Amino acid sequence: MEEIYVNLKHDNPTHATNRTGKKEVAETGKSRGVLTVAHFIRFSILFIFPFFSGQRSSKSSLYLVIILSLSLLSVFLLAGLITLGFLCELCWSLISYSVLNRDQISIVIKFLKDNSLTYKKCPGGWTRFNHSCYLLSESSGSWDAAVKDCRDRGTYLVVIDFPEEQNFLSTITIEEAWIGLNDKEQEGTWKWVDGTPLSLTYWAEAQPDDSGGKEDCVHVRKDKKSWNDLSCSTSLKWICEKTPNHCTVS
Repeated sequence: MEEIYVNLKHDNPTHATNRTGKKEVAETGKSRGVLTVAHFIRFSILFIFPFFSGQRSSKSSLYLVIILSLSLLSVFLLAGLITLGFLCELCWSLISYSVLNRDQISIVIKFLKDNSLTYKKCPGGWTRFNHSCYLLSESSGSWDAAVKDCRDRGTYLVVIDFPEEQNFLSTITIEEAWIGLNDKEQEGTWKWVDGTPLSLTYWAEAQPDDSGGKEDCVHVRKDKKSWNDLSCSTSLKWICEKTPNHCTVS
């Protein structure tokens, strides 16, 4: 019985040893398993994550380029709209100027004439006013003869554009004289010889009356300040006018 006991006692350490060995192997395997996972994580951090991080960086860069491009495009579009607005404002200003009535345009022309640095000298016998030249004829004739005489001189029968010009004419006329206004083409539609419609008027009282249905031409009355319609065949003196372009430079 004692031997059996001894054997059993000897067997226990061996068994214990075996179990301990298995435990050590298991712990070693476990340690190796832990190391393997650690290496995998380490490998992932060093190689796999940078790869995906690179992809994310590329995408981010692409998005950034797109955003910057759209921003620049927006700036260009805004600049274009501002430029277009400026051009539209300029065009509108030009259109507004083009529809000014004749009186306003005459004021502008008068201002430019008065402030011109170029002095225009009139030919002998002509009278200068506001850089234009005027001539009262010596002979008398019909309205058509007056138009022809002025054209032969390279000028035209006077066109009255502004009040100062009307006042000036009263200083050079000593009697009735033809001016370049008529309604020969259409009764009641008065036009100047240069084709411009009538805007500034100095009709005498109850004029024009087209007496007898034949009064289609206009003259300055004896009072030198008002107009009257008269038969174009009536014999009167006339006033020719030269524009600044026809006058000689002094």
